[in-house]
Amino acid sequence: MALRDEALRIFANALRMVRVDAVMQREVRCVDGVLHVKGIAYRLADFERVVIAAVGKAAGPMVDGVLAAFRGEQITLEGVVVGPTAPMSVDARVRFLQGSHPIPDETSAAAADAMLELLGRCDERCLVLVLLSGGASSMVEKPLSAAMTMEDVADLHRGLVHSGLAIGEMNALRKHFSAAKGGRLAVAAGGATMCTLIVSDVPPGVMDVVGSGPTVPDVTTVETCREIIRKAGPTLQLTETLRAYFDDPDLAETPKAGDTAFAKAKAVMLLSSDDLCATASACAAAMGFAVVFDNGCDEWEYRGAARYLLDRAETLAREHERVCVVSAGEVSVVVQGAHGRGGRNQQFVLECARLAAERGLVVTVLSAGSDGIDGNSPAAGGIVDGTTVARARELGLSVDDALARFDSYGLLAALGDAIETGATGNNLRDLRLVLL
Repeated sequence: MALRDEALRIFANALRMVRVDAVMQREVRCVDGVLHVKGIAYRLADFERVVIAAVGKAAGPMVDGVLAAFRGEQITLEGVVVGPTAPMSVDARVRFLQGSHPIPDETSAAAADAMLELLGRCDERCLVLVLLSGGASSMVEKPLSAAMTMEDVADLHRGLVHSGLAIGEMNALRKHFSAAKGGRLAVAAGGATMCTLIVSDVPPGVMDVVGSGPTVPDVTTVETCREIIRKAGPTLQLTETLRAYFDDPDLAETPKAGDTAFAKAKAVMLLSSDDLCATASACAAAMGFAVVFDNGCDEWEYRGAARYLLDRAETLAREHERVCVVSAGEVSVVVQGAHGRGGRNQQFVLECARLAAERGLVVTVLSAGSDGIDGNSPAAGGIVDGTTVARARELGLSVDDALARFDSYGLLAALGDAIETGATGNNLRDLRLVLL
């Protein structure tokens, strides 16, 4: 089997093994009137109603899992779901709103209003289940300050997407701008008991970064935001209105640990990129590869990450006949000026293709988003090898030119090397594979 086919098989198998519906069925269930959520138990008789607040790219399948768990239970239930696609389950008690991503719009504001209104009617007799996954930051959003508009919100998110900042830095700014982030949804729920179930698209161990942490204490501060803006300099293109907002000496702080809003709030991690890498590694090992799991270049600039992973694979190849480097996370791409269609995964693999041709490597590199979406393209990512540069040249295309114009999708699609899965209903960061 060619390395290309093996890489695609590993990626497909990894997506299949971390399906949200299967995890929900295993980790969320009702038995004898008790709701079990990954080791936490809630006696339903202690509550008058259950409220579901779901937001993110995995919102639909997560809601399907919760509704299946409650099937046959006699309890009042209502909910709001915000995501790219509606749940498969048809339930009049659950209202679905289409989410906007990656830039918030008026639908994001309507979703924020619906979510805040729903939680604002909660009290100590309510059990609130928050189903949170990646993409939530833009899908439920409205400004904290009445002086800011949704145009300002869009400007902030657009500037962050193109900034090259790490996700934790981007979300620190979002938390301090938003009426629905940085623990503020927990505040809105009053004295309710709350359990947040997380499908993570951020580095493991930082629950407050997923979806900009709407239901957990915020560890960042106003001063954190100002330092991020100072450090980013002109790379972070903020309007004067936004810069004035963050410079305001009266800028409100987010709720911290110890706030009464979190007294009865818990959060559990259902899935993360570690699960994605574990399944990919197991599949590659079963194919006979010597496998190394290396996230050392997480959140690096894409060119440095490409060199790092190819260097790692070459070093391993001196000791093993077949090697597979598995890596998860996100690389950064600072977009400057006009740009075409593509995303960080496709930009990364084209840089790998350029380096592979330069070094004369017989290598295959795959990088794709587990959500099925990469940047502003219809692709999840791409797959390249040592022949990509030459094959592009035969079609009159240039890898260097595509990299310079941030226009990777057109070239990869022309070569048949764009990976198009459609939306997966999941979001566990990006998966990178280097096979040598």
